[in-house]
Amino acid sequence: MNKHIPFRTCIGCGEKKPKRELLRIVRDEYNNIRFDPTGKASGRGAYICPKMECLELAIKKRAFSHALRYEVSFEILQKLKEELQSEISRRGEIKQ
Repeated sequence: MNKHIPFRTCIGCGEKKPKRELLRIVRDEYNNIRFDPTGKASGRGAYICPKMECLELAIKKRAFSHALRYEVSFEILQKLKEELQSEISRRGEIKQ
């Protein structure tokens, strides 16, 4: 029997990919926004490809605020960008 593979949409490029290939950003019940390395933290989630161009595109089109249903400030975006950049380089940026 085949195991179901959940797919999610990248908020940067809009491509649907298996959930495990994407990075998850979560807004918890206290409106804290952070990178969720486990993919299991409770709260509203948004997914993004582990690629710098997707990250830049998501920031440019204000996709984090839209996906998380919360106005994400510039300061939070900068902190998030640093976290995601280190995770992208840790994984080795995926080229397509």
